[in-house]
Amino acid sequence: MKIRIAQFGLGPIGLETVKLAATKPWAKIVGGVDIDPAKIGQDLGSLTRNPKLRGRRVWGSLEELVAHARPDLIFHTAVSRFRDAFAQIAPMASQGISVVSSCEELLFPALREPNLAARLDRICRKSGARVVGTGVNPGFVMDLLPVCLTGVSREVRAVHVQRVVNASTRREPLQRKIGSGLPPAEFRRRFKQGKAGHAGLKESLALIAHCLGWKAKNIVETGDAVVARHNIRTRFLSVKKGQTCGLHQRAEAKVDGKVRLTLDLKMYLDAENPHDAVQIEGEPPLDVVVNGGVAGDQATVAALVNTVPRLLAAPAGLLLMTDLPVPRVT
Repeated sequence: MKIRIAQFGLGPIGLETVKLAATKPWAKIVGGVDIDPAKIGQDLGSLTRNPKLRGRRVWGSLEELVAHARPDLIFHTAVSRFRDAFAQIAPMASQGISVVSSCEELLFPALREPNLAARLDRICRKSGARVVGTGVNPGFVMDLLPVCLTGVSREVRAVHVQRVVNASTRREPLQRKIGSGLPPAEFRRRFKQGKAGHAGLKESLALIAHCLGWKAKNIVETGDAVVARHNIRTRFLSVKKGQTCGLHQRAEAKVDGKVRLTLDLKMYLDAENPHDAVQIEGEPPLDVVVNGGVAGDQATVAALVNTVPRLLAAPAGLLLMTDLPVPRVT
């Protein structure tokens, strides 16, 4: 039987996720949920311009969706913070509906919200639901990939990851989230308040430490504006020379008194030489580079959809990506 799937959150990532899921022979799309009044009541076929999704309605609440077309699984692409996600996901899980979420902090929810994580795990175990957070980053490039690379290591002394992203090729919400067009001082103020920047970098580091059995103490995260050296125009916005065009964010942690984990992220408009790189200090040493980098938006959508069959085959509970079998296309 096909897996009955719904989409919660119909922004750019949500729409692309449900479109990709509709191409899978194992999936049956039953509807969507969004709080935007302009989308409520619309047909998913119209919103996605995909005739395969005609007749699947967008509802204004989970309750309305379930009353008309109860799904087995929901793609959740709505928020970045786990505390916010909990309020949306817990009602799904309590009804036995599994969830694959793009919420960045859900990659390793116990880092910031251990009590809420334990509570959601109990809800899942009681109802038989499974919940996991994934994506391209966090969810693969700066956490799952490095963990997999350690599978050929006799020993690991340190892990270092770098990611450089040309944000000019990404969606509008991301270009704005990294501060594009803001005065650098304003970006720094918002970053300190948690209102700008990349969410989930600490979670990526915590997942690596968890998998290596390391107790990472005093995780330090820093972030600063990347300042435009020239005027930049993308499909969505314009940035003048001297304004913020992106960010440079870094997280590191000490293990046994030494810095053994570092994650370095540069994401800005017109970034040169985009790439992803992982260095494993150990035996044998590894230095792996993905030239061009992993395409963010396309890969995030694929990560969400490809996770479904493996998640539903796993035991009930709040799971980590490293609790599931090796990722692969489905």
